[in-house]
Formats: sequence, C-alpha cells, structure tokens
Amino acid sequence: MMNVTIENFDDEVVAASMQVPVLVDFWAPWCGPCKVIGPLLEKIETAYAGRFKLVKIDSDEQQELSQAFGIRSIPTCVLMFQGKPVDGFTGALPEGQIKDFLDKHMPEGDVLEAEVTSVEVNDAPPADDPDTVREALHQAMLQAPQDESARFDYIKLLLQEGKTDDAKVAFAAVIAQTSIVRRYDSLQRWMNAIDFAATHADAAVAIAEFDAKIAANKRDFDARFARTQMLISEKRWADAMDELLDILMRDKSWSDELARKTYIAILDIIEPPKVKVADGQVPPVDPTVATYRRRLSSVVLS
Repeated sequence: MMNVTIENFDDEVVAASMQVPVLVDFWAPWCGPCKVIGPLLEKIETAYAGRFKLVKIDSDEQQELSQAFGIRSIPTCVLMFQGKPVDGFTGALPEGQIKDFLDKHMPEGDVLEAEVTSVEVNDAPPADDPDTVREALHQAMLQAPQDESARFDYIKLLLQEGKTDDAKVAFAAVIAQTSIVRRYDSLQRWMNAIDFAATHADAAVAIAEFDAKIAANKRDFDARFARTQMLISEKRWADAMDELLDILMRDKSWSDELARKTYIAILDIIEPPKVKVADGQVPPVDPTVATYRRRLSSVVLS
C-alpha cells in the first residue's frame, strides 16, 4: 500500500496503471468508515497477489488531488487503468462487494498483459483516427511526464472531446504548477468554466438570464464573466473573448485582471500546435489568434 501525493501521483498511479489496475482510496484520519475499509482493502490487495495495486490519498492533505477527482465524500475508491479512471464506489462496502467490484476489471492469469500488448500491426487504425491521436498524445505524456507541451496537448484534446474526468486525472499531477506554468493555468480556467456550466441545468436559459442582467447594467461584470464561463464551456471561443473585451474596455483591472487573464488563457487554448518549418522560414500564424491578440493589445494599451 502506497501513500500518494501530488509529487508521486504520476509514477505511482498514472504510470503504474499502464501495467495493472490501480485502486485509489481517498480517506482522512478523522473518517470512521475509512478506518473500517482501509485494512479490508489491504487484505484484499494481498489476497489478489499483484493483480491490482492499492494506493491511498489523504483527502485533507492532498486537497488538490481530491478536487481533481471531484471527491465529495469519503471513503471513495477510484479504479484507474491505462492512465484513466474506469470505475469507482463510495462508502465502506463489505468484502464481498469490493471483490465483486474488482473482479469486473480483473482478467485471470496473463490475460491482462495480453490485452495491453497484443495489438496486430495489420489492425492498426489510420493515423488520423481520433483514438490513435489520443493514444499517441497519452503515450507522449507518459514517456515524458515533465514535458509541459506533451501534457498540455493531451489534456487539451481530452477537454475538446468532452472527456473532462480523464482530463482532470491527467491534470492532477501538475495542478500545483498552475501558478508558474501559464498553459497549465489556462487549462485550469477551462476546467473551471466547465464546472461552472455544470451547475446550470440549461445553458441556453442561463445565458439568457445573464444577457438580461447585462442589458439592465452594462457594468454588471459578474454577469458578463458568468456568461463568458458558459461560452467557454461550449467552446465558443470568439464569443467568449468578445465578452471579455467588453469587460476590459470598461474596467481593465476588474477582479485582479480576471478578464485579461481569462482572455490569454483562451488564446493559449485555441492556438494550434507549433509546426516545424525550414530554416529561415517564419512559422504560419493562425489568423484568429493573431486578430484577437491585436484586439487585446489595442484595448489593454489604450
């Protein structure tokens, strides 16, 4: 049994789950049911003799990881495989139910290794297949966990595909770096917008409500920013930046420059991946990104 923190999450959970399923037990010292299920999980891990790995995360000490997984009550167990969450349960289940839960994801003998490694070359999907692209980015991140670009590109693709939970898991290992790595901060703002939108049952109704507030008061920046969050969650990037520009034209410093920071985050997100060019040539610039960078400069410097 391994105690996991942000620092070793990538190695002990993500990388390890590429070999065997990893059961992540979110617990806390004050939690009574956690004290019941903890020893039970350790007993089961021993009995399963390496067919899965058990790790524990103190939800009080590792609040960023708990938030990344959306943990709302403890004990909660999340099963990770191939770098992604595949199942989970909450509460102190009896031993039989835990084994039934695990057995659904535990092939017998050497079948697990075969499933992971036996991919026929002739059956390989085309290079532009979405699953192929996603897996290539995933492997690039796993092979170079400190490569900011590799992790950014993988998480960005997951968010584009609506795989928010998987994105949060991949982001958990670097969540503490958002204050020093700008593109990680940009991803965090995107996920915050998605979480905000999830609190509204009907996006169209919510946007209409914010529109009404803005119509009544052009300087209702809270309503404007809330509208921006909804637009970001729908990947309506140009509309979101237009709304942020309206805030900036009226108050550049509102809420510790929240509008400017969010605008820059969108530019990071929509900017295409860098491409290699021949010596002496200038890399092409995305016209949308270039246009909105100029607009931001004209407003901020005015």
